[in-house]
Amino acid sequence: MKILYAIQGTGNGHLSRARDIIPILKNKVELDILVSGTQADLSLPFPVKYTYKGLSFIFGKKGGVDLWNTYLKNNMGRLIREIRSVPVEKYDLIINDFEPVSAWAAYLKGIPCIGLSHQSAVLSENAFLPKHKDKVGKFILKNYAPTKVNYGFHFEKFNKNTFTPVIRKQVRDLEISNKGHYTVYLPSYSDEKLIKTLGQFKGINWQVFSKHNKNVSTIKNVSLRPIDNKAFIESMASCTGVLCGAGFETPAEALFLNKKLMVIPMMNQYEQHCNAAALLALGVPVLKNLKKKQVPKIESWLNSKEIVKVNFPDITENIIDMLIENHLISELIDLNDPLPGNLNSI
Repeated sequence: MKILYAIQGTGNGHLSRARDIIPILKNKVELDILVSGTQADLSLPFPVKYTYKGLSFIFGKKGGVDLWNTYLKNNMGRLIREIRSVPVEKYDLIINDFEPVSAWAAYLKGIPCIGLSHQSAVLSENAFLPKHKDKVGKFILKNYAPTKVNYGFHFEKFNKNTFTPVIRKQVRDLEISNKGHYTVYLPSYSDEKLIKTLGQFKGINWQVFSKHNKNVSTIKNVSLRPIDNKAFIESMASCTGVLCGAGFETPAEALFLNKKLMVIPMMNQYEQHCNAAALLALGVPVLKNLKKKQVPKIESWLNSKEIVKVNFPDITENIIDMLIENHLISELIDLNDPLPGNLNSI
């Protein structure tokens, strides 16, 4: 059995999850790895056979996606050439974590492509949605990386296709403590904005992991640090609370580590607003932005001792086993059929 595992390389969450999924797949099948996209700060400790520019969203410095830079950095002619070049026909199955190049190549060539991503859950039945409508954002999310059948990860299991987050072993094995600082990861805000806002809270030690700064420095009570996976998760494990964007992996890991959490969804990022709605339903406070009128809400959160309790069991290998069983057991499997009953027990 030969599988292509295709991973989105924009942001860190997809690659973080892949670090645990890849070893499981390697033990069971012949595996090749494809990564497309930019803006990630993590790398994979495994050989990557195919690397593409793909279709990336560029983070800005004012709290959202930089749409103009996103337009400038993406080349549709190059993307089409990349889609045509992927030899998806060489594989029995494509497992796709919201990766557009292989997804569209498989779609155009009629090759089985299975979605295994957080985005699959965001788009699924009974998923949490924000109050405001975003037809363009939903359209992009739905058509960015089309797949035949979808398995999703979310903060709660709310239907048979959805499972709780993959918490990587590196995080599960951390020693949890409370050294009094707050860990911050808000890559769509400039360091200057973060210093201006967070510096107002006297006596609070902020450890900010920045995409915009390659050196360690401290200004007022804000410590700026370059992105480093080991340093970041150790900071989270020993912090009082986490202030971050409304992505998926970082909030999920913060909740797993039993940390106080507050999130700020990125502007022009529909998925993050869906995540924020789900987190709000769990009891996690959500900020609209970092403007002056949000300061009292941050202060209230700092004074609060409320922590949202979750249960994220380690079921990753069970999911992979069932995916392989149900989609590679024979060519007679109809990818449009409902999921078999044994998946519903996870």
